[in-house]
Amino acid sequence: MNPSKYCITQGTSFKLNDYKTTAPNDAAEKQHLKEILQKDIEEIQKLQQLFFASKRHSILLIFQAMDAAGKDGAIKNIATGINPQGCEVFSFKAPTEEEYRHDFLWRHHLATPEKGKFGIHNRSHYEFVLACKVNPEFILNENMPGIFKVSDIAKDFWKERYQRISSFESQLVDTGTIVLKFFLNISKEEQKKRLLERINDPNKNWKFQLGDLKTRSQWDLYMNAYEEAIKNTSQKKSPWYVIPADDKWYARAIIARVLKETLLELNLQYPKLNSDSAAMFEEAKKILSAS
Repeated sequence: MNPSKYCITQGTSFKLNDYKTTAPNDAAEKQHLKEILQKDIEEIQKLQQLFFASKRHSILLIFQAMDAAGKDGAIKNIATGINPQGCEVFSFKAPTEEEYRHDFLWRHHLATPEKGKFGIHNRSHYEFVLACKVNPEFILNENMPGIFKVSDIAKDFWKERYQRISSFESQLVDTGTIVLKFFLNISKEEQKKRLLERINDPNKNWKFQLGDLKTRSQWDLYMNAYEEAIKNTSQKKSPWYVIPADDKWYARAIIARVLKETLLELNLQYPKLNSDSAAMFEEAKKILSAS
């Protein structure tokens, strides 16, 4: 597996159609992928302990995709076995009235992980340039100065919003947060198959919402919105990964490999004791030995 071929760091020439939704022909079989994934997850578990102890960085994992692309499953796999004290998962829905009274990045800034922790965002601040771009009437809920109707949204509005998102992420990176963004790239045909499974399988009925069909009817608009968002916010500091998601196990294996390689690149070590700490431990040993 070579995750780097799915990494978008310079987005000026990015075209979503250039990226397949299916795993490459030389991809491992499902069972072998599960074995690879399990080994990587075990390595991530060990590295997370070092990461938590060092408290030099935080990691923000952002998952974006169309409905039924497998975000929940991918997050579940990544989070399996991870110490809950070192990980926080946020699933963002439509903003509340309070959230709309603040800047669109407010709730997302509040949800960024502290040093030593993983933060996982199921959907994210990108909804404000995805769902809101496809349905610009949503912007009216933000009560922004000078915008009273959709036609008031200026030509450069989205360009400025991309810039604000990039600045937000750059600020996070500059203060120690590693930002990894995953777009699970599912085909329309595969989505149809999975939505029908949710309807036909009583155990999956709870996953289906009629609103999913409205979003599906806007497929081309969403693909254009994703392409523009990725193209305008891809940075070396905070790369996008466009992951083929028609094959769930391949997508999960690639995501785990990206996280593992990112952690390994940090060359993590446990904090070293200073002289005061060493003296404290010696004193503690004496007390315990005498008790």
